[in-house]
Amino acid sequence: MKMMRMINLVRGSVMKIHGLSRASRCLAAEGGVRGLSSSSGPRVCIVGGGPAGFYTAQQLLKNVINTFTQTAQHERCSFHGNVNVGKDVTIDELRQAYHAVVLSYGAEGNRSMGIPGEDLPGVFSAKDFVGWYNGLPSNKELRPDLSCETAVILGQGNVALDVARILLAPVEMLKETDITQNALKALAGSKVRRVLIVGRRGPLQIACTIKELREMVNLPNSRADMLPADFEGIAEALKDLPRPRKRLTELMMKAAKEGGDDKAEKCWGFRFFRSPVEVIAGADGKRATGIRLALNKLEGSGESARAEVTGQMEDVDCGLIISSIGYKSIPIDPAVPFDPRRAIVPNEMGRVQDTAGLYCSGWVKRGPTGVIATTMNDSFDTARVLIQDMEAGKLDLSVNKPGAQAITALLQTRGVRTVLFSQWEKINAEEEKRGKFLGKPREKLLDVDEMLKIAWS
Repeated sequence: MKMMRMINLVRGSVMKIHGLSRASRCLAAEGGVRGLSSSSGPRVCIVGGGPAGFYTAQQLLKNVINTFTQTAQHERCSFHGNVNVGKDVTIDELRQAYHAVVLSYGAEGNRSMGIPGEDLPGVFSAKDFVGWYNGLPSNKELRPDLSCETAVILGQGNVALDVARILLAPVEMLKETDITQNALKALAGSKVRRVLIVGRRGPLQIACTIKELREMVNLPNSRADMLPADFEGIAEALKDLPRPRKRLTELMMKAAKEGGDDKAEKCWGFRFFRSPVEVIAGADGKRATGIRLALNKLEGSGESARAEVTGQMEDVDCGLIISSIGYKSIPIDPAVPFDPRRAIVPNEMGRVQDTAGLYCSGWVKRGPTGVIATTMNDSFDTARVLIQDMEAGKLDLSVNKPGAQAITALLQTRGVRTVLFSQWEKINAEEEKRGKFLGKPREKLLDVDEMLKIAWS
């Protein structure tokens, strides 16, 4: 097969690096298109500038590179940020210009809890809260009120633990990270001393990984606060668990038993078998002051166990509620099939349903689950399927496709000015420069116009 060329379109403003949050420790783009393009051979366009897009590109380039930066700088890969796919350029226009298009645009929507009061001030999605302390321009005006003593996080995945860690971590520890100065100032004045991490099922179904749990257990000046009743019968089940789940459960049980330093000023704890049913408003009805939880029992066992309500309720006083029940992908273009119930692009092994030449990888392919290694392997799988289709003749490579040249010209006629990777590197260098002045890895730019001005200077 002839040498492949790619273009990457990044949907949104410009690419940013987020290095603090475990949930976001990756090259991330707020939108755009990436692709492969050359004077001859197959041309592929990848929509999305996050891990799924870059890992897909790596595999298509035959693993000759091993970092995202090397991928973007590769002679057969061009990066175009500041492009809103579905608005600035359509999927059909991309398909006309490329032999194949891979959708890797992730999950930028929030899953709704669907309960009364979730729109009250004091309630945030984890996606927005993480975006706030990680410096996403769209979340810079969030301004969470941290004057309460207790915060409740709904969900028990890695993102939930990441949020809990940020809320309870010593400010001196956060100063050494690339957290934004705005967030650092707010957290320095935080009154939050207790964080409860709530899940509808039990300890054996918790969604976090041992690395994130260990960080919570070892967090300075914090102790674990668990309910012994939540762990009844768990010790007997340990012998039948797979090794990763067993290690995670043993660490959780150890934390629950030992608690930690009694002199610690802050505490955190899991609350299992509970589902949110209502956000409770204060007397004036203007903001959240608590949450009502339904107590559950499990039907079945293991990963397939279902939470069934018992009819009992429990109210928890809290002034900050963060919903970490998951992200969801959103439709990108009317020409692309979309499953609204599962919030994914329907596909078979990465091949988009009933649409030849259209593929998907990452969260838009399988849903927002797994860790970074899951996304890497998933993206590699999609790339291998695409190459197999090319080699098997399922894609018509005999037709000459114009690739990036056509799309670049089209964007210019529409007044869309893109950000090339070399221009993004100017933004990166400026953030590192500002961070060095403050004694931290970087200080993230929060204004898109300022970013673009630096990129195009």
